[in-house]
Amino acid sequence: MLNNVKKIRKDKKISQSELAKRTGITRQTISLIEVGKYNPSLKLCIELAEELDTDLNTLFWKVGEENVE
Repeated sequence: MLNNVKKIRKDKKISQSELAKRTGITRQTISLIEVGKYNPSLKLCIELAEELDTDLNTLFWKVGEENVE
């Protein structure tokens, strides 16, 4: 799943370890989410968005992606 987790996390100066602690998952899982090798549940997506003070569209929408209907 393409996402902006890493960019937003770094912009807010939050480490992977800190974000993992705040969301109750491992740092390794954060890393896998950031590189698109782990698809988080909707619940986890919402928790990540809340901890990064953003919305789901911003967190999981890549610039240049087309909206396919």
